[in-house]
Amino acid sequence: MVAASRAFVRALRGNLSLARRSGAPRTTSYRPATFLRKAAIRQSSTKTAADPDFQTPLRTYNVTKADARPVVSEHHEISFDDRKVLIPWEEGKTSHFQHLWLRDHCQCSECRHPETMQRLLDTFSIPKNIKPEEVKGIKEGLVIKWRNGHESKFSWDWLHLHSYSPRLERYISPQFHLWGAEIFQNAPEVEYEAVMESDEGVAVWASKIYKYGFCYVNGVPMTPEATKSLIERIAHIRNTHYGGFWDFTADLSKKDTAYTNIALGVHTDTTYFSDPAGLQMFHLLEHSEGSGGQSILVDGFRAAKILREEDPQAYKTLSNVRIPAHASGNHDSSIQPYAPFPVLNHHPVNGELIQVRWNNDDRATMDRWDDLEEVEQFYDAARAWNAILKRKENEYWEQLKPGRALIFDNWRVLHGRGAFTGKRRMCGAYISMDDFKSRLRTTTTNREYLLRAL
Repeated sequence: MVAASRAFVRALRGNLSLARRSGAPRTTSYRPATFLRKAAIRQSSTKTAADPDFQTPLRTYNVTKADARPVVSEHHEISFDDRKVLIPWEEGKTSHFQHLWLRDHCQCSECRHPETMQRLLDTFSIPKNIKPEEVKGIKEGLVIKWRNGHESKFSWDWLHLHSYSPRLERYISPQFHLWGAEIFQNAPEVEYEAVMESDEGVAVWASKIYKYGFCYVNGVPMTPEATKSLIERIAHIRNTHYGGFWDFTADLSKKDTAYTNIALGVHTDTTYFSDPAGLQMFHLLEHSEGSGGQSILVDGFRAAKILREEDPQAYKTLSNVRIPAHASGNHDSSIQPYAPFPVLNHHPVNGELIQVRWNNDDRATMDRWDDLEEVEQFYDAARAWNAILKRKENEYWEQLKPGRALIFDNWRVLHGRGAFTGKRRMCGAYISMDDFKSRLRTTTTNREYLLRAL
């Protein structure tokens, strides 16, 4: 992970003072001294999937030593004109920062609250044609004095990190570990005491959930109270029409097949929510006078990868056709999302697959089609998808046991179970994805860096 702090500069030869002039871009003969070559290098993790201490980088953008460093060029001059400040970097690129943008992103305590980190500056009070009175390069970074006397300071690291013209940081895909049935040999797990005793234990737990999409917790006291305390180590429980924390048996107290003893095919929960539950925990408290009920997990991201490789048209169809869903078993509710969503949902900026929504049992009537061919395309694609989910090499079966809780990413991992007999008591809860990602960031990333990246 990113180090707690970075050394940026060894020394500078004087200060850069750019007095405001009209006309051509302002320049100076100032050139910063050599920056530490190893300073502020944000390098992607090289640890392997087998490394038990592996923690997945959380940032969407990352850089490597080879392509970008927050080091100002010794051979080119910093300048500014009536619209922007130009900062040349050692890597051979020049960042263009418009004056309006720089003033809007001032980091001082007058413009951003030092405790809440919220903006205090009225963005719309900034003159459209704002210009600096003076620009000065110092050891820590760039200092801008505006015409009204206000002063803004930006570290070189912050400017490099947030450069937008051009973007200097190279995109790195999330480092997930995709798995199939073979995961039973080395399923991710942590110990209850480690999670409960420290945030470091939570960091390891959260990292494994993020990397694999699921994780077991061993040594959990076999009570609802202990299970509830465990899941709350990540975040507060999400309340739904099932309640908050569940403690249930197969009694159909809620009109959902989860409250029966019949077999359930693999699916993701709450496809009928506009924002499906992020994490889901199950803890089997007891199973007496019967047998069966094995749990099944399938890595939806791996299944989607297989579908994309084997049948690109089916992948495209499931990424575009929107499927209505509902939860209407209880007489006091009929839950539906604000709009239908596809099975495969992608990040709107980088195109990464971020969410699988698949529960054929909760699918509502599909009667909004662009043309007749789309109907057959959907059923063909769904059939191909279902076949991949049911391949033996993709199915991970495991019998849940009292004292061993299971938590999984409901946006990625599909789950189901075999039919069972006897009395089976289960407890668990949902957590929202935003709350999980927040806990993941704050336990695995240095706060100073986290705030700098905002």
